[in-house]
Amino acid sequence: MDKMAANLSVSETAKSIDALVTPALLLDRGRLERNTQRLAEHARKLGVVLRPHMKTAKSIDVARHVFPREPGPITVSTIAEAEYFAGHGFRDITYAVGMSAASAIRAMKLCRRTGVDLKLLLDTVEQADVLANVREATGVTPSVFIELDCDDHRGGLKPDDPKLLEVANRVVAAGANLVGVLAHAGESYSLSTPGALVKAAENERLATVRAAEILRAHGHACPIVSVGSTPTAHFAENLEGVTELRAGVYMFFDLVQHGVGVCELDDIAISILATVIGSKPEKGWVLVDAGWMALSRDRGTANQQIDQGYGVVCDEKGRVLEDVIVAQASQEHGILAIRAGSGKSMPDLPLGARVRILPNHACAMAAQHHFYSVVNGDSPKIEARWERIRGW
Repeated sequence: MDKMAANLSVSETAKSIDALVTPALLLDRGRLERNTQRLAEHARKLGVVLRPHMKTAKSIDVARHVFPREPGPITVSTIAEAEYFAGHGFRDITYAVGMSAASAIRAMKLCRRTGVDLKLLLDTVEQADVLANVREATGVTPSVFIELDCDDHRGGLKPDDPKLLEVANRVVAAGANLVGVLAHAGESYSLSTPGALVKAAENERLATVRAAEILRAHGHACPIVSVGSTPTAHFAENLEGVTELRAGVYMFFDLVQHGVGVCELDDIAISILATVIGSKPEKGWVLVDAGWMALSRDRGTANQQIDQGYGVVCDEKGRVLEDVIVAQASQEHGILAIRAGSGKSMPDLPLGARVRILPNHACAMAAQHHFYSVVNGDSPKIEARWERIRGW
């Protein structure tokens, strides 16, 4: 048995975080449940369907906490995720990444095998024209969304772009089903005040509803009007004309969302358990065995009001160590230091001490690991081991 397999074997059978081989990914069940319930209730109040994005969690066990009774509508970011969740009984899935010919064929083959309703995303006439070949090759009629650009953040068409109707007409001409429009207000991640976030949510709503109205005026039913980013999902006050709300990182939250103002540090549900492996007292450094391979290289807070380095450091029970961050990271070790400008001193963290590190980007941190060790609050007990899907 190689070292990696041996370490996995030890961690798989661990009953307490004290027995985990570090670095290890922890998931706080209580925080997960609180976060999912918060957005579910908000969606109910706004009168829309919540279609969670599973790209962050990538776990059937997490999905079962979001849908405790039966599988509901979900969003995915890879065909591998779609295959995985379809294999666990999910039948209403949106693949919210612009389609290629290969991904469309693979998606429709999944539909043919399982009966899943897997909807694709496109924003060009060239992609629309591919649908005829996809239908012929698989014997399945594709269902597609037109992607909208509501804030100049990524791909998609503006609601008033003449290409919107051209793409819609080509989708129909290819023999596919145009099910609606979909937008993601990604620019909301750069905001940090409630007023700006409310405005971004309303702008997202207006753009998608406007596009749907244009399509309907030209004979396209456009039954689904889909919006969503974690910031706008939480700050939306009115979703009139919208049918569904999408969000993903809200299940776990992270330091970027904290910087935006969507969550508190106490809401962040995942962390990396790491062990102190050295120190440089003359530099004010403490070294741990979690580098960017465990934490990810995401530095999403660097442009926010507070730069959190590679992550905020907590003690072994999950209590934040004030102004202690992972200031530097190499492949397999991190350097803990006091935040620049702080008057605090480094707490006593002797060799062998354990710490928890909160993520800048929960999706990227979790993606580095095979499974979650599930805990609850400050208890060291490991309640469960939840596997994650990886790859594409």
